[in-house]
Amino acid sequence: MTRDTRLITPVLIVSCVIITVSFAVRASFGVFQIPVAEEFGWLRTEFSLAIAIQNLAWGIGQPIFAAIAEKIGDRKAIVLGALTYAAGMVLTAASTTPLAHQLYAWLVGFGIAGTGFGVVLAVVGRAASDANRSMALGIVTAAGSLGQVVGAPAAEFLMRFLSWQQVFVVFAAAVLALVLTLPLMRAPVRSGKAELEESMGRILVKAFRDPSYAMIFLGFFSCGYQLAFITAHFPAFVTEMSGPIAPGGLLHGMGITTTSALGAVAISLIGLANIAGTLAAGWAGSRYPRKYLLAGIYTARTVAAGAFILMPITPGSVIVFSVVMGSLWLATVPLTSGLVAYIYGLRYMGTLYGIVFLSHQIGGFLGVWLGGRLYDIYGDYTLVWWVGVGVGAFSALVHLPIRERPLPPDGPLTPDLRAAAP
Repeated sequence: MTRDTRLITPVLIVSCVIITVSFAVRASFGVFQIPVAEEFGWLRTEFSLAIAIQNLAWGIGQPIFAAIAEKIGDRKAIVLGALTYAAGMVLTAASTTPLAHQLYAWLVGFGIAGTGFGVVLAVVGRAASDANRSMALGIVTAAGSLGQVVGAPAAEFLMRFLSWQQVFVVFAAAVLALVLTLPLMRAPVRSGKAELEESMGRILVKAFRDPSYAMIFLGFFSCGYQLAFITAHFPAFVTEMSGPIAPGGLLHGMGITTTSALGAVAISLIGLANIAGTLAAGWAGSRYPRKYLLAGIYTARTVAAGAFILMPITPGSVIVFSVVMGSLWLATVPLTSGLVAYIYGLRYMGTLYGIVFLSHQIGGFLGVWLGGRLYDIYGDYTLVWWVGVGVGAFSALVHLPIRERPLPPDGPLTPDLRAAAP
């Protein structure tokens, strides 16, 4: 199938819908932390571990679902992901013990992998023209931010009328409805099975031998740590740490009258600001070296997180931090996926990006789990924030030595070939 030279295509539209719904549900889990803990009398660690496992399962499942998509078809992989996602949500709603929540978190995490970036970005990357690819990846990534805009407030709103268990079932139905959009997603035709299996092995070996791939893998760790920690714990952090909402003030006039509502709105603001930030990253990725853009984003995140935790936590500082961090939130995704596609090619972009994404989710696991664990030990999240600042600085540095040029057919560049390369 010839790649469409238009930017807006049916593949892009359906991909945006899938990512929006998948991420809306995923971004809402932090809102459930306090209601679930209070209903069952659990420590914060218990629910945090379930979300941490969910993030780890997402990371493990990402290259698996990407490989499934490249072998048997993108749409079949997404159907499998949606079914797994919905089953995990329904079973979690029916469970009453920490162990059950943590067990079913594996299903939810694998479901997110099957309906998430690893599969969908690869479809968009193959379908888009060279000129539009970076921007198309940015648009789909921004759709994830749109999901974050609506996910947490939707959960907060629905829990005014429904129990948290019923909200989980509603969200499961929304995920299943994604299957109805798939007939419009027609990705480019792939090669036969024998050629696919053989060449996948070769490209994986070449990528694993390339130091740049290891740097991309390591650099994505802090992104997962920071994003997962904030998504899971920021609503509770804001509820407990920020000052009261002043009566008659701007926030009060907007209907934000409690710190609980402010926590949900903060997650929404992060997603809203990231729509602009991710689109800007997609635009810049086709014009400037991606490794320097990534280093700049991680540096800015590090400064923003450090400044926020050093200042008094007020409703105003929460709003400002949410907007600043939001503008940097998923901006790493189109740049990282685009970097993988540029260096290692498009055919196995999904699998290669999925493996890199595993590092992101290992970071996410630690961010969520440490958030709950250290909160139970110390009674606050301060130490977890400073760990995030440190790993963010590491990611800013590790991207700088990456060799941002296409990998030659015979493997990583030797020193002689590097010197001769333009």
